[in-house]
Amino acid sequence: MKRFMAEAIVEARTGLSEGGIPIGSVLVLDGSIVGKGHNQRIQKGSAILHAEMDALENAGRLKAADYRRSVLYSTHSPCDMCSGAILLYRIPVVVVGENRTFKGPEDYVRSRGVTVHVMQDRKCIEIMTDFIKSHPDVWNEDIGEYY
Repeated sequence: MKRFMAEAIVEARTGLSEGGIPIGSVLVLDGSIVGKGHNQRIQKGSAILHAEMDALENAGRLKAADYRRSVLYSTHSPCDMCSGAILLYRIPVVVVGENRTFKGPEDYVRSRGVTVHVMQDRKCIEIMTDFIKSHPDVWNEDIGEYY
């Protein structure tokens, strides 16, 4: 679990170095990473390019059976949109780096049969806490909170 979360953290740091929101994700199939991604809403001016969506996109078109034996790792709790993709493709396991700074619909996702592991990884917490303090306006936009 830690090895794949470490890769997701690399993706989060890549996003931050590009001027974006530091959230990273990897899709693992049969013990191998098939897709990596990071939040690119700022970099690409995208309405939907969260880390999980980027990882799914970068994995390419997989067969339904492939998704059903995959694991999605995210440095941060998936939002409603990303959780919808998890449910749509019936990804059975999601590993979350942290959910202290934001908690998506984890209970709902669990109620739909998905196993959700939350690590509360120190690095994931620090990356997001620092970003939110430095860029509260960007963060609030990303999670759909407008002031």
